[in-house]
Amino acid sequence: MSVEVERKFVCDAGMRKRLEEIGAVCIGQCEFHDQYFDTPEFDLTLRNIWLRKRKESWELKCPTAVSKTEETSGEQPTEASLCTRYKEITSLPEIKLKVKEVFKRCAGGSINTGQLHDHLVMVEQVSHQEQGGPEGFCDSWPGELNLLCFAEFTTVRCSFTLEEEGVQIDLDQADFGYSVGEIEVLVQEGQDVGSAMEKIERAARKLSEDQQLDYLSDF
Repeated sequence: MSVEVERKFVCDAGMRKRLEEIGAVCIGQCEFHDQYFDTPEFDLTLRNIWLRKRKESWELKCPTAVSKTEETSGEQPTEASLCTRYKEITSLPEIKLKVKEVFKRCAGGSINTGQLHDHLVMVEQVSHQEQGGPEGFCDSWPGELNLLCFAEFTTVRCSFTLEEEGVQIDLDQADFGYSVGEIEVLVQEGQDVGSAMEKIERAARKLSEDQQLDYLSDF
């Protein structure tokens, strides 16, 4: 499974031109609709875990653990602290199991873990049939786990590659007026992310040569 190492920044109207000036190549544009889910107490998002439905598929983004090198050093360089690292789970049975783990760790959580276990046993038994089941059937499980849609919007994404640095840069425009950019490198789970952060830092320096970028420290 791959891990997304990324740095987000506030994107303005001139960013596309700036990317072209530093040699980035546009590889396409797409549009997607997202629905984000959580409990009424936000048990997932308050732990930096993001459950969403995109293009009729479920995804769960979870932060990865800090590496042993970072742990022993006691601090991270500035560029590392600006990067986020997420493991993206796309298997529905795995998503449900991960949600179960999170809820079990929630002290006084909004859902009874015994009931949660029963619900998960039921949905896992039919997980292989969900894609071909009756319309809407596979979407019944969030309500059973007290998960509600708290945000819903459409995004237009324009993607670029900066081959010299080995990164992909996405420019996202949400339908409520928010624009954000993302510099991303994918690494295999368990591998050192240091080289990925170095690539991201080099790309960020190129982008900010003539203007200061405002970075976002979280998802």
